[in-house]
Amino acid sequence: MVQRFDVSERFAEGAQYIDGRFTSGGSGATQAVTDPATGEQVYRYRLADAADVDAAVRAAERAQPEWAAATPAERSDAMHAWAAVLKERTDDFVFAESLQCGKPLKLSEEFDVPGSFDNVSFFAGAARQLPGVAAGEYSGDHTSYVRREPLGVIGSIAPWNYPLQMAAWKVLPAVAAGNTIVLKPSELTPFTSLMFADAARTAGIPDGVINIVTGAGRDAGEALVGHPSVAMTSFTGSTAVGKRIAELATASVKRIHLELGGKAPFVVFDDADLEAAVHGAVAGALINSGQDCTAATRAYVQRPLYEAFVSGVADLMNEVRLGDPFAAGTDLGPLISHQHRDRVAGFVDRARSYATVVVGGEAPGGDLAKGAYYRPTLIADAPQDSEAVQQEIFGPVLTVLPFDSDDEGIRLANDTPYGLAASAWSRDVFRTGRASRDIRAGCVWINDHIPIISEMPHGGYKASGFGKDMSAYSFEEYTQIKHVMYDVTQDARKDWHRTVFGDR
Repeated sequence: MVQRFDVSERFAEGAQYIDGRFTSGGSGATQAVTDPATGEQVYRYRLADAADVDAAVRAAERAQPEWAAATPAERSDAMHAWAAVLKERTDDFVFAESLQCGKPLKLSEEFDVPGSFDNVSFFAGAARQLPGVAAGEYSGDHTSYVRREPLGVIGSIAPWNYPLQMAAWKVLPAVAAGNTIVLKPSELTPFTSLMFADAARTAGIPDGVINIVTGAGRDAGEALVGHPSVAMTSFTGSTAVGKRIAELATASVKRIHLELGGKAPFVVFDDADLEAAVHGAVAGALINSGQDCTAATRAYVQRPLYEAFVSGVADLMNEVRLGDPFAAGTDLGPLISHQHRDRVAGFVDRARSYATVVVGGEAPGGDLAKGAYYRPTLIADAPQDSEAVQQEIFGPVLTVLPFDSDDEGIRLANDTPYGLAASAWSRDVFRTGRASRDIRAGCVWINDHIPIISEMPHGGYKASGFGKDMSAYSFEEYTQIKHVMYDVTQDARKDWHRTVFGDR
């Protein structure tokens, strides 16, 4: 794979996908998709407006009754066929994801694309396993059972950092459960979401079940969340925007699922395997150029290992190869945009006044100067209450602080508003067991950081949101529980009627 993905013909009709066809947005505004590695425009399209959102919701409304009425086996078969179509198009998805995001090919090829396709296969199977509680006579004279039913039309909003993966996480549990969906991807990275929906149609999933509207958050996003026919909103993105989503959804008593920001602690106890912790920290901090809500961002290292850890991480960060995402040997690509790179650089530049920038802390020159690149950066000895420790930088930046007692390490790990992910490093099963219990995060890795699997849930505590993506647990977000109660006595006059009229 050495050439870039050509989008000129692929999306010639526009960057909206409504009722089974590509179309242009109705907004008067246009949006450029820029290659972050070069700063060059690769595509320009018209953004969606509220009328496009309404058209997509109406298409989803029309399609939902038939899709919900399909048997679990029929939905499962359609999703298995979808997985097969996606596999045939693997190379296209790898090229497109690397182009729009600046991801190195090996990240798209080995992580984003196969992981997303595995989600499809998982939910194809899970579509057949949506049980309620077994029937029983809990009152003695009635049989009760529980039905699990789809909500209707789902309106979801996905971020730019993992466009394909986030499209999968939003779409799959929704449609597997019998809902239809309108997804708004980031306007910066629409390609793979559109391709994902188009592959579903090729596989035989009916028109209108999956719709994509690509527009600005203040226009298309708010119109989608506020639409009266949307039963539920799922959003992944910043905590600040999540609060706005919650406000809009609350106005219509709409169900919401929020996966928000993170500031994952990486706690290294003094009996940890130092080499493993150093390698884990660099990989965990730099995954997707640090643009990952679960990335290792705050390393807390018990004092006996602290200096060796700082030295080891700095040395290893210096070995990471920045370069063209499409070139062999590239480890780290650019950030999503020059604007975002400058935001990351601002955090690091301000940190120089209160901490030590051990390595990195600058944009590279030479051939990479045109792209949104930023060198892997290690910040040491920042105060716990500083912005570098407390706020989500969302770039290739790791802060590292020492701690003394185990109690202090756990306390510091919990000392931010976030609680999405964390990791603990130790050879002692009792230490790691305590960390897994006491660290308030939706995922706690032990002696590793980052891996995810389709069978296990993903979601946060505190300001990182609520609800789960992936796994069978995600169905709780996309289904409604209904209690059905049958009289088994055939008595015309029930004993409880006397509370309204008559005597015993």
